[in-house]
Amino acid sequence: MSAIPAAARDVRRARADVNVGAIERNCSMLLAQVPQATNLCAVVKAGGYGHGAAASARAAIAGGASWLAVADGAEARELRDAGLRDVPILAMGALSTVELGEALACGCDVLVWSEQAVAEVAAAGGGRVHVKLDTGMGRLGTRDTDGASRAVAAAVATRGVELAGVMTHFATADERDDGGFFSSQLAAFADWALAVKTENPGVIVHAANSAATLRDPRAHFDMVRCGIAIYGMDPFGTDPAEVGLWPALELRSYVAEVKACRPGESAGYGRRFIASRSTNVGVIPVGYGDGWRRGLSGNARVLIAGASYPLVGTVSMDSFTVDLGDGAHAPGLRGEPAVLIGADGEERITAEEVAKRLATINYEITCGLTSRVPRACSRDGEPLAQAT
Repeated sequence: MSAIPAAARDVRRARADVNVGAIERNCSMLLAQVPQATNLCAVVKAGGYGHGAAASARAAIAGGASWLAVADGAEARELRDAGLRDVPILAMGALSTVELGEALACGCDVLVWSEQAVAEVAAAGGGRVHVKLDTGMGRLGTRDTDGASRAVAAAVATRGVELAGVMTHFATADERDDGGFFSSQLAAFADWALAVKTENPGVIVHAANSAATLRDPRAHFDMVRCGIAIYGMDPFGTDPAEVGLWPALELRSYVAEVKACRPGESAGYGRRFIASRSTNVGVIPVGYGDGWRRGLSGNARVLIAGASYPLVGTVSMDSFTVDLGDGAHAPGLRGEPAVLIGADGEERITAEEVAKRLATINYEITCGLTSRVPRACSRDGEPLAQAT
């Protein structure tokens, strides 16, 4: 191994920098979109969409969130063990018998959509439930309003069970031209939910995800459940700045090696990059083992010293290469920081850009970062003592 440049000696091969200050601001912005009486539930499942669950939850609460949402009891236990013991948590996923017990033991509210599900909660020791009406997502919940109403009645009548909320989830809120499907879902839910609330005034009515929160005030009800937007990513998949969001995560590495590449020489598995001219390639020690997907082979860019360089060749498990050109500056880039997601000077790469290159969504980009990438938390550049 060649001597490591001084600039790179204290740099890890990959690191995700998470700005909790951005999460706080995003939550404050979202709350500014809804009536004062409407609560914000911050969705911190999947490790806070790859940002770190506990740190994201604390930041969301600092930004005004009063609820948290997770997928299951194990995720709830992580938050409770991190000291988040008093904040209400909603477990929104399907729960096996074991997982239901875990969620209830953590003091979680859970989803039900049938009389049987209510009975299962009672058998597990009881707890607070939210009845889900499927208005068109086609996943959890019942499509039958009569069935959902029977679940409501069972929750009210069953000892040890408390009816805490009624809810739905939108399938196309992030598609502004959805042929009216979002509006039809909203109307179907509102008719049923407000009738339930008339009979049960203390029930929390909630439906809006991030996109619906920004799209239509009629979807706000008593609480909004925001995930992607609290992390500063655009629920509509374009530019976060256009909807007033601050991206919270930057993915960084460094240039581990620079080497000359003559015409006919190649880089990477399968020789998918063969130089047609004299150039230099830089090796970035990040790969699909870190969540930087193989589908980005020859289909991405990296920021180095304020300039953009194309990814060339195949992304491997632990590294990929970029074409640095044949300029005299190229050898001097060895050891320089490399930005895969984030800003460097006037240049910027968003999770949305990476997602479009992969024909996917921004959620998958940050959720896909593996545990091999450490998360370093700061508040607007000031490191936090507790990282995730």
